[in-house]
Amino acid sequence: MNLLGYDLGSSSVKATVLEASTGRCLATCSFPAAEMEILAPKPGWAEQDPKTWWGNLVSATREVLLKSGIKPHSIAGIGIAYQMHGLVVVDNKCRVLRP
Repeated sequence: MNLLGYDLGSSSVKATVLEASTGRCLATCSFPAAEMEILAPKPGWAEQDPKTWWGNLVSATREVLLKSGIKPHSIAGIGIAYQMHGLVVVDNKCRVLRP
């Protein structure tokens, strides 16, 4: 069994696969290669598009599974660390309303 960890930061999404019984790191990666864009539409504002986070999470997941050689069904648990004070505003159908 394996564990999958994510760290969603303002610069990138990091993913790591650990062997559950030993804690040994099987693979780790970070997406994108350059920092994610931070929008500043007004002074004091900092925004990012959640769709960008999702795209980078998907890419990081594919890469970390490929690098580790494990199959998705072997993942016993997922841990997520997230940037501080992030707010995603959605409508009643969970569609993102704005960055």
